[in-house]
Amino acid sequence: MFDWDDLRIFLAAARSGSLAAAGEKLGVNTATVGRRVARLETALKATLLVRSRSGLQLTAAGAQLLASGVEAETAMERAARMAHPDVIAGTVRISAAEGFGTAILAPALPALAAQRPGLRVELAATAGFLSPSRREVDMAITLSAPDAHRLVVEPLTKYQLALYASPGYLARRGTPAVPEELAGHQIVGYVSDLIYASELRYLDEILPGLTPTLASSSIRAQSEMIRADGGIGVMHCFMAEGLVRVLPEVLLERRLWMSTYGDVHDTARMRVVRNWLRQLAQDNLGRLSPYEI
Repeated sequence: MFDWDDLRIFLAAARSGSLAAAGEKLGVNTATVGRRVARLETALKATLLVRSRSGLQLTAAGAQLLASGVEAETAMERAARMAHPDVIAGTVRISAAEGFGTAILAPALPALAAQRPGLRVELAATAGFLSPSRREVDMAITLSAPDAHRLVVEPLTKYQLALYASPGYLARRGTPAVPEELAGHQIVGYVSDLIYASELRYLDEILPGLTPTLASSSIRAQSEMIRADGGIGVMHCFMAEGLVRVLPEVLLERRLWMSTYGDVHDTARMRVVRNWLRQLAQDNLGRLSPYEI
Protein backbone atom coordinates (compact mmCIF):
# COMPACT_ATOMS: atom_id res chain seq x y z
CA MET A 1 0.00 0.00 0.00
CA PHE A 2 1.24 3.52 -0.74
CA ASP A 3 0.98 6.84 1.07
CA TRP A 4 -1.92 8.88 -0.40
CA ASP A 5 0.10 12.05 0.11
CA ASP A 6 2.71 10.64 -2.29
CA LEU A 7 -0.07 10.42 -4.89
CA ARG A 8 -0.79 14.13 -4.40
CA ILE A 9 2.86 14.95 -5.04
CA PHE A 10 2.95 12.67 -8.09
CA LEU A 11 -0.09 14.49 -9.53
CA ALA A 12 1.63 17.84 -9.11
CA ALA A 13 4.81 16.55 -10.80
CA ALA A 14 2.87 14.98 -13.68
CA ARG A 15 0.89 18.16 -14.30
CA SER A 16 3.78 20.58 -14.08
CA GLY A 17 6.27 18.42 -16.00
CA SER A 18 9.02 19.37 -13.57
CA LEU A 19 10.08 18.34 -10.06
CA ALA A 20 11.12 21.92 -9.31
CA ALA A 21 7.81 23.40 -10.51
CA ALA A 22 5.87 20.82 -8.50
CA GLY A 23 7.91 21.63 -5.41
CA GLU A 24 7.28 25.34 -5.82
CA LYS A 25 3.54 24.76 -6.14
CA LEU A 26 3.44 22.44 -3.11
CA GLY A 27 5.82 24.47 -0.95
CA VAL A 28 8.47 21.75 -0.66
CA ASN A 29 11.94 21.40 -2.14
CA THR A 30 12.77 19.58 -5.36
CA ALA A 31 14.56 16.75 -3.57
CA THR A 32 11.46 16.02 -1.51
CA VAL A 33 9.29 15.78 -4.64
CA GLY A 34 11.78 13.40 -6.27
CA ARG A 35 12.05 11.26 -3.15
CA ARG A 36 8.27 10.99 -2.70
CA VAL A 37 7.70 10.08 -6.36
CA ALA A 38 10.45 7.46 -6.12
CA ARG A 39 8.81 6.05 -2.98
CA LEU A 40 5.50 5.80 -4.80
CA GLU A 41 7.17 4.02 -7.71
CA THR A 42 8.76 1.55 -5.30
CA ALA A 43 5.42 0.89 -3.60
CA LEU A 44 3.70 0.30 -6.94
CA LYS A 45 6.68 -1.53 -8.48
CA ALA A 46 6.42 0.61 -11.62
CA THR A 47 8.20 3.54 -13.24
CA LEU A 48 5.77 6.44 -13.43
CA LEU A 49 7.82 9.37 -14.76
CA VAL A 50 10.90 9.58 -16.95
CA ARG A 51 13.06 12.63 -17.67
CA SER A 52 13.38 14.03 -21.18
CA ARG A 53 14.69 17.23 -22.73
CA SER A 54 11.21 18.73 -22.57
CA GLY A 55 10.69 17.75 -18.91
CA LEU A 56 9.03 14.87 -17.11
CA GLN A 57 7.09 12.43 -19.29
CA LEU A 58 4.47 9.94 -18.13
CA THR A 59 5.03 6.24 -18.73
CA ALA A 60 2.04 4.03 -19.55
CA ALA A 61 1.78 3.15 -15.85
CA GLY A 62 2.09 6.82 -14.94
CA ALA A 63 -0.71 7.81 -17.32
CA GLN A 64 -2.97 5.14 -15.82
CA LEU A 65 -2.20 6.32 -12.29
CA LEU A 66 -2.77 9.94 -13.30
CA ALA A 67 -6.28 9.11 -14.51
CA SER A 68 -7.08 7.19 -11.32
CA GLY A 69 -5.48 9.88 -9.17
CA VAL A 70 -7.57 12.60 -10.79
CA GLU A 71 -10.74 10.62 -10.03
CA ALA A 72 -9.69 10.21 -6.39
CA GLU A 73 -8.81 13.89 -6.13
CA THR A 74 -12.16 14.87 -7.61
CA ALA A 75 -14.00 12.67 -5.13
CA MET A 76 -12.19 14.31 -2.21
CA GLU A 77 -12.95 17.78 -3.56
CA ARG A 78 -16.62 16.83 -3.94
CA ALA A 79 -16.73 15.63 -0.33
CA ALA A 80 -15.16 18.88 0.85
CA ARG A 81 -17.74 20.92 -1.07
CA MET A 82 -20.58 19.13 0.72
CA ALA A 83 -19.47 20.81 3.93
CA HIS A 84 -19.08 24.27 2.36
CA PRO A 85 -21.06 24.29 -0.91
CA ASP A 86 -21.38 28.06 -1.36
CA VAL A 87 -17.98 29.31 -0.24
CA ILE A 88 -16.46 31.52 -2.96
CA ALA A 89 -12.85 30.84 -2.17
CA GLY A 90 -9.93 28.80 -3.37
CA THR A 91 -7.84 28.69 -6.53
CA VAL A 92 -9.07 28.81 -10.11
CA ARG A 93 -6.37 28.14 -12.68
CA ILE A 94 -7.23 29.32 -16.20
CA SER A 95 -5.47 28.50 -19.44
CA ALA A 96 -6.28 31.13 -22.05
CA ALA A 97 -5.40 31.92 -25.64
CA GLU A 98 -2.37 34.20 -25.47
CA GLY A 99 -3.84 37.32 -27.05
CA PHE A 100 -7.10 37.28 -25.08
CA GLY A 101 -5.31 36.19 -21.92
CA THR A 102 -2.75 39.01 -21.92
CA ALA A 103 -4.68 41.89 -23.50
CA ILE A 104 -8.21 41.36 -22.15
CA LEU A 105 -8.12 38.96 -19.21
CA ALA A 106 -4.95 39.93 -17.35
CA PRO A 107 -5.71 43.68 -16.97
CA ALA A 108 -9.17 42.84 -15.56
CA LEU A 109 -8.02 40.30 -12.95
CA PRO A 110 -7.02 42.83 -10.25
CA ALA A 111 -10.61 44.11 -10.13
CA LEU A 112 -11.89 40.55 -9.70
CA ALA A 113 -9.39 39.95 -6.89
CA ALA A 114 -10.58 43.11 -5.14
CA GLN A 115 -14.22 41.98 -5.43
CA ARG A 116 -13.53 38.42 -4.27
CA PRO A 117 -10.69 38.48 -1.69
CA GLY A 118 -11.03 34.75 -0.97
CA LEU A 119 -10.50 33.85 -4.61
CA ARG A 120 -7.07 33.14 -6.09
CA VAL A 121 -6.76 33.15 -9.89
CA GLU A 122 -3.79 31.68 -11.74
CA LEU A 123 -3.53 32.60 -15.43
CA ALA A 124 -1.59 30.53 -17.94
CA ALA A 125 -1.65 32.77 -21.03
CA THR A 126 0.60 30.83 -23.36
CA ALA A 127 1.01 29.85 -26.99
CA GLY A 128 -0.80 26.58 -26.43
CA PHE A 129 -3.29 25.20 -23.95
CA LEU A 130 -3.31 23.16 -20.78
CA SER A 131 -6.08 20.64 -20.32
CA PRO A 132 -8.95 20.68 -17.82
CA SER A 133 -9.57 16.99 -18.54
CA ARG A 134 -6.11 16.18 -17.11
CA ARG A 135 -6.76 18.64 -14.28
CA GLU A 136 -3.79 20.78 -15.33
CA VAL A 137 -6.20 23.71 -15.09
CA ASP A 138 -9.75 24.30 -13.85
CA MET A 139 -10.81 26.14 -16.99
CA ALA A 140 -9.49 26.53 -20.52
CA ILE A 141 -10.37 29.30 -22.96
CA THR A 142 -9.68 27.86 -26.39
CA LEU A 143 -10.10 28.60 -30.09
CA SER A 144 -12.17 25.48 -30.70
CA ALA A 145 -14.63 23.49 -28.60
CA PRO A 146 -12.77 20.58 -26.95
CA ASP A 147 -14.20 17.12 -27.49
CA ALA A 148 -13.95 15.42 -24.11
CA HIS A 149 -16.88 13.81 -22.33
CA ARG A 150 -15.79 14.99 -18.88
CA LEU A 151 -15.75 18.66 -19.90
CA VAL A 152 -18.58 21.18 -19.90
CA VAL A 153 -18.02 23.40 -22.94
CA GLU A 154 -19.68 26.78 -23.51
CA PRO A 155 -19.19 29.56 -26.08
CA LEU A 156 -17.60 32.70 -24.66
CA THR A 157 -17.25 35.30 -27.40
CA LYS A 158 -16.38 36.02 -31.00
CA TYR A 159 -13.47 38.25 -31.94
CA GLN A 160 -12.02 39.69 -35.13
CA LEU A 161 -8.58 39.83 -36.74
CA ALA A 162 -7.30 41.94 -39.63
CA LEU A 163 -4.09 42.81 -41.44
CA TYR A 164 -1.95 45.52 -39.79
CA ALA A 165 1.39 47.22 -40.31
CA SER A 166 3.29 50.06 -38.68
CA PRO A 167 3.20 53.57 -40.18
CA GLY A 168 6.98 53.35 -40.65
CA TYR A 169 6.81 50.13 -42.66
CA LEU A 170 4.07 51.46 -44.94
CA ALA A 171 5.97 54.71 -45.49
CA ARG A 172 9.01 52.71 -46.59
CA ARG A 173 7.37 49.91 -48.59
CA GLY A 174 3.99 51.28 -49.61
CA THR A 175 0.49 49.94 -48.96
CA PRO A 176 -0.81 46.91 -50.89
CA ALA A 177 -4.00 47.61 -52.83
CA VAL A 178 -5.11 43.97 -53.29
CA PRO A 179 -4.26 40.72 -51.44
CA GLU A 180 -2.09 39.52 -54.35
CA GLU A 181 0.35 42.36 -53.68
CA LEU A 182 1.13 40.89 -50.24
CA ALA A 183 3.47 38.44 -52.00
CA GLY A 184 5.87 41.34 -52.56
CA HIS A 185 5.87 42.43 -48.91
CA GLN A 186 7.50 41.29 -45.70
CA ILE A 187 4.97 39.18 -43.81
CA VAL A 188 4.88 38.48 -40.07
CA GLY A 189 3.16 35.30 -38.88
CA TYR A 190 3.30 32.01 -37.01
CA VAL A 191 6.00 29.36 -37.27
CA SER A 192 4.17 26.80 -39.39
CA ASP A 193 5.17 23.61 -37.58
CA LEU A 194 4.56 25.18 -34.14
CA ILE A 195 0.94 26.14 -34.84
CA TYR A 196 -1.10 24.35 -32.17
CA ALA A 197 -4.59 25.09 -33.53
CA SER A 198 -5.87 25.09 -37.10
CA GLU A 199 -7.72 28.36 -36.39
CA LEU A 200 -4.31 30.12 -36.36
CA ARG A 201 -3.58 29.32 -40.02
CA TYR A 202 -4.63 32.77 -41.16
CA LEU A 203 -2.36 33.44 -44.12
CA ASP A 204 -3.72 30.80 -46.50
CA GLU A 205 -7.20 32.26 -45.99
CA ILE A 206 -5.94 35.61 -47.22
CA LEU A 207 -3.65 34.46 -50.05
CA PRO A 208 -2.91 30.77 -50.63
CA GLY A 209 0.80 30.04 -50.34
CA LEU A 210 1.59 33.25 -48.43
CA THR A 211 4.46 32.57 -46.01
CA PRO A 212 5.97 34.78 -43.30
CA THR A 213 9.36 36.47 -43.58
CA LEU A 214 9.47 36.84 -39.80
CA ALA A 215 7.73 34.22 -37.66
CA SER A 216 7.08 33.45 -34.01
CA SER A 217 4.94 31.02 -32.03
CA SER A 218 3.82 33.99 -29.90
CA ILE A 219 1.24 36.56 -31.03
CA ARG A 220 2.78 39.05 -28.61
CA ALA A 221 6.17 38.61 -30.29
CA GLN A 222 4.54 39.03 -33.70
CA SER A 223 2.97 42.27 -32.48
CA GLU A 224 6.39 43.60 -31.48
CA MET A 225 7.85 42.61 -34.87
CA ILE A 226 5.07 44.50 -36.67
CA ARG A 227 5.51 47.55 -34.43
CA ALA A 228 9.25 47.53 -35.18
CA ASP A 229 8.50 48.01 -38.93
CA GLY A 230 8.99 44.27 -39.55
CA GLY A 231 6.15 43.79 -42.01
CA ILE A 232 2.42 43.20 -42.42
CA GLY A 233 0.70 40.61 -40.24
CA VAL A 234 -2.64 39.32 -39.02
CA MET A 235 -3.37 40.80 -35.61
CA HIS A 236 -6.27 40.70 -33.17
CA CYS A 237 -8.16 43.96 -33.58
CA PHE A 238 -8.06 44.46 -29.81
CA MET A 239 -4.23 44.33 -29.89
CA ALA A 240 -3.71 46.68 -32.84
CA GLU A 241 -3.62 50.09 -31.15
CA GLY A 242 -1.12 52.34 -32.93
CA LEU A 243 -0.99 50.17 -36.05
CA VAL A 244 -2.52 50.86 -39.47
CA ARG A 245 -5.10 48.50 -40.88
CA VAL A 246 -4.19 47.21 -44.35
CA LEU A 247 -6.61 45.84 -46.97
CA PRO A 248 -9.89 46.59 -45.13
CA GLU A 249 -11.68 43.88 -47.14
CA VAL A 250 -9.66 41.29 -45.18
CA LEU A 251 -11.50 40.56 -41.92
CA LEU A 252 -11.27 37.25 -40.09
CA GLU A 253 -13.51 36.04 -37.29
CA ARG A 254 -12.83 33.45 -34.62
CA ARG A 255 -14.65 32.25 -31.49
CA LEU A 256 -13.42 31.52 -27.96
CA TRP A 257 -14.85 28.68 -25.88
CA MET A 258 -14.83 28.04 -22.12
CA SER A 259 -14.40 24.49 -20.91
CA THR A 260 -14.38 23.26 -17.31
CA TYR A 261 -14.03 19.85 -15.71
CA GLY A 262 -17.51 18.50 -15.00
CA ASP A 263 -17.04 17.85 -11.30
CA VAL A 264 -15.94 21.44 -10.53
CA HIS A 265 -18.19 23.18 -13.06
CA ASP A 266 -20.94 24.00 -10.57
CA THR A 267 -18.79 24.99 -7.61
CA ALA A 268 -19.37 28.51 -6.31
CA ARG A 269 -15.92 29.74 -7.33
CA MET A 270 -16.29 28.44 -10.88
CA ARG A 271 -19.77 29.95 -11.27
CA VAL A 272 -18.39 33.32 -10.18
CA VAL A 273 -15.47 33.15 -12.61
CA ARG A 274 -17.62 31.98 -15.54
CA ASN A 275 -20.16 34.77 -14.99
CA TRP A 276 -17.36 37.29 -14.62
CA LEU A 277 -15.77 36.13 -17.89
CA ARG A 278 -19.07 36.44 -19.76
CA GLN A 279 -19.52 39.98 -18.48
CA LEU A 280 -15.90 40.82 -19.30
CA ALA A 281 -16.40 39.63 -22.88
CA GLN A 282 -19.63 41.63 -23.17
CA ASP A 283 -17.99 44.78 -21.79
CA ASN A 284 -15.16 44.44 -24.35
CA LEU A 285 -17.33 43.54 -27.33
CA GLY A 286 -16.46 46.79 -29.08
CA ARG A 287 -12.77 45.91 -28.90
CA LEU A 288 -13.20 42.23 -29.69
CA SER A 289 -15.40 42.72 -32.76
CA PRO A 290 -15.17 46.36 -33.84
CA TYR A 291 -16.17 45.93 -37.50
CA GLU A 292 -19.40 45.00 -39.22
CA ILE A 293 -19.12 41.89 -41.38
